[in-house]
Amino acid sequence: MIEPTRSPIARAFAPVRALFVSDASAGVLLILVAAAAMLVANSPLAGAYEELFYGELRWTPIPKLDDLHLWINDGLMAIFFFVVGLEVKRELICGQLSSPEQRRLPVLAAIAGMAVPALIYSFVVGFDSPLIRGWAIPAATDIAFAMGVLGLLGSRVPASLRLFLLTVAIVDDIGAVLVIAAFYTANLKMMWLLIAIAIFGVMVAMNKFGVDRIWPYILVALALWVAVLFSGVHATIAGVLAALTIPMHRTDGHSLLEKLEHSLAPWSAYLVVPVFGFANAGVNLSGMGIDEVLAPLPLAIAAGLVVGKQVGIFGIIVAAVKLKIAKPPENANWMEIWGVSVLTGIGFTMSLFISGLAFTESRMLIDEAKIGILGGSLISAILGYLVLRLTTTHPEEKPVEMVKP
Repeated sequence: MIEPTRSPIARAFAPVRALFVSDASAGVLLILVAAAAMLVANSPLAGAYEELFYGELRWTPIPKLDDLHLWINDGLMAIFFFVVGLEVKRELICGQLSSPEQRRLPVLAAIAGMAVPALIYSFVVGFDSPLIRGWAIPAATDIAFAMGVLGLLGSRVPASLRLFLLTVAIVDDIGAVLVIAAFYTANLKMMWLLIAIAIFGVMVAMNKFGVDRIWPYILVALALWVAVLFSGVHATIAGVLAALTIPMHRTDGHSLLEKLEHSLAPWSAYLVVPVFGFANAGVNLSGMGIDEVLAPLPLAIAAGLVVGKQVGIFGIIVAAVKLKIAKPPENANWMEIWGVSVLTGIGFTMSLFISGLAFTESRMLIDEAKIGILGGSLISAILGYLVLRLTTTHPEEKPVEMVKP
């Protein structure tokens, strides 16, 4: 079939249009939101931005959450973590993590991609520094942002590499959740923790006895969120725990888990994460000089993202292939694998989230962390794009459909 001739203007804007009707559109939206937050935070609207998210609420049903920023980070983001949990469970049962052969390389890559950035960060700030608490900030990859950059390349990137990046990000999310639960929990309140465990047990029992309606799970999950919030464990962990109890067995062709993931993933990608990004990416640069930008904290985070991520992931892939532990992604050369490894240095959503947990008592350190996250992510995005743009040779391939944006 012969395609109709398009005007030069239509051809010029075709890549842009394709971005907003593809799986990369969530990443493009996140890029725009981050830019908008920085513009607003450094404009005459900076005061209004600060008051909107950090001003004390006149009324709140939970006194502990007394500003909009807390409601977004502790409440709204629980939906994001719930979707992550649904995706992880599906992948473990019937997806890319369901067999040892499929998960071996992504798991190794994700572990190295978290460990090396953490080590580089620690070396830069010093192992005995108070800043060591932020060691996990450069360990996370923002898949939406990374997929947005891949979207700029259209169908040039091999489908196997897109799938590899997605799978690594899933394992990365598992690691980030475990890190948050294990290292960013303080002042545990045992009574609330026991209540949370009991509620989680109820949800497990609901699954065991075949409850397959969503509303009982939602109501009990809300109770779990409240209990976890007051226990001292970060409230978003409740989202992951609740997701793991959602039934995966099929009834009318689709499981409750698949239906929920299909319904909630767009809301998470196009509402929850952008709102979180806008509330957290804004940092006022007025009064900041070169000393603040080149301070140990932003330098450590940027180095972890730009250097640590690509060294860890690319290095372990080379080692695994050479030692015949795993096979590389199909139809991809080493330059393309390196380019995707560089893109994993785009840390945004989870990195911003962890920075807020690491330095909760210091707005100055949180702002410095944001500079490192945004700077390191921008460098990784540009470098990864250039590497892939100059080396990809697969114009005939079509991107595989991604569940996660």
